[in-house]
Amino acid sequence: MTIRERIEEIERKVLSPRAALAAETRGRERPEEPCDIRTAYQRDRDRIIHCKAFRRLKHKTQVFLAPEGDHYRTRLTHTMEVAQISRTIARALALNEDLTEAIALGHDLGHTPFGHIGENALSEYVPGEFEHNIQSLRVVEHLEYEGKGLNLTWEVRDGIVNHTGEGMPATLEGQIVRTADRIAYINHDIDDALRAGILRTEDLPAEPMEVLGRYPSQRIDYLAHDMVESSSDLEAIRLSERTWELMDRLRDFLFENVYIGSVAKAEEDKAVRVLRSLAEHYLENPGQLPDEFQPEDKDELPLKVCDYVAGMTDRYALTKYREFFLPRSWVAE
Repeated sequence: MTIRERIEEIERKVLSPRAALAAETRGRERPEEPCDIRTAYQRDRDRIIHCKAFRRLKHKTQVFLAPEGDHYRTRLTHTMEVAQISRTIARALALNEDLTEAIALGHDLGHTPFGHIGENALSEYVPGEFEHNIQSLRVVEHLEYEGKGLNLTWEVRDGIVNHTGEGMPATLEGQIVRTADRIAYINHDIDDALRAGILRTEDLPAEPMEVLGRYPSQRIDYLAHDMVESSSDLEAIRLSERTWELMDRLRDFLFENVYIGSVAKAEEDKAVRVLRSLAEHYLENPGQLPDEFQPEDKDELPLKVCDYVAGMTDRYALTKYREFFLPRSWVAE
């Protein structure tokens, strides 16, 4: 018996009957020989951590554009917080931690520079809207590994694309990530807004603070406990109705006081200008796209441009903008 087979046997004995067992995955688009020491979901987790899109998350905005300070969240630290919350809940419910972690680590790989404002900026160039969850799926299926994709299991891809939007993940592990994502960003965005002086503690809604807790650690602990207790039947992953209402009140408060119109968003128009200017530049000069983003025909060009621009970090987008649109210094010979 290999180490992987021993781990799979432990999963059968220890995990809930409702857990997604690694040995019973629906598999990958391209069949592969199994690893001797890692399960399918463990391999997916490792592939995500080692891919280029994951590394770029450390230089992508979460909410605050170009903050002065080392302690504001980035897209990477948000991802790590979602993974931690998700694993805690999966373990408590005897669900598959490895699957949960892989989905959490991959859920935002397709996010644009400059946070959600980047999605709005690039929506002009794709049919419908640019949606980061769909782009995250595109990253793992088509863009990584020189266009071959990471060849992840069906369950991880399902959890990534359905972590937000109208679709619901097919696995309970994916449903955990969907709610943990909201728990993480609501609480760390409050924390960052307080640190930035955009909010004061006394501004926060009284009832959610009294019930859920006045500090992020208290609120996350309360919400995780509520998720575990409310989902104990394993019919679905849920929060109690009352707790969901209180969390939604915090989310609404953030939209009114931080996400829209606050000083944290003052530079958004400039960020939109940067991304749209870059997109227009590459549409007019497709030869300047890297080789892996060269379109096969002109109809594919807008998609390839969005793939490239969406994958940029904030600072790389600013670097390319300066290169293309700002005058350079020069020295006469």
